[in-house]
Amino acid sequence: MIDDDGYRPNVGIVICNRQGQVMWARRFGQHSWQFPQGGINSGETAEQAMYRELFEEVGLSRKDVRILASTRNWLRYKLPKRLVRWDTKPVCIGQKQKWFLLQLVSSDAEINMQTSSTPEFDGWRWVSYWYPVRQVVSFKRDVYRRVMKEFAGVVMALQESTPKPQSAPAYRRKRG
Repeated sequence: MIDDDGYRPNVGIVICNRQGQVMWARRFGQHSWQFPQGGINSGETAEQAMYRELFEEVGLSRKDVRILASTRNWLRYKLPKRLVRWDTKPVCIGQKQKWFLLQLVSSDAEINMQTSSTPEFDGWRWVSYWYPVRQVVSFKRDVYRRVMKEFAGVVMALQESTPKPQSAPAYRRKRG
């Protein structure tokens, strides 16, 4: 499904943990890393597509995450000319994306990159919040910067509300 301007409707997913780190996934068989993302099917809402892609790409379901935010607007990026498939009609020149910020509420052990017969990713790790903006492929950087800027306040508030581990009580000498 391509819109009149040549953009494919798509969802992007930022998954964070309680420490404010984000999940960074390695594309299958590549040295390229990105957030999970995928197309919106005809008749599907952005939220429905997000849950479908979440399961297909990283094996998580509704019970494993909590929606914290979504972008106010659709964000667009153009594909480099070398990646445009000129022989398909209609021609897709890029993606327009609705992004979701999710908090992982279950264990990391629930993450499974092998739920599909054609996996998108073959590895993942937790990284600092702003790390993806510098590391993603160049044509997606502006969108990533805008997404992370929009979600930053929510993630920082989440970090502040997460109880810090208690330090051990100070050693006290027994009085005799």
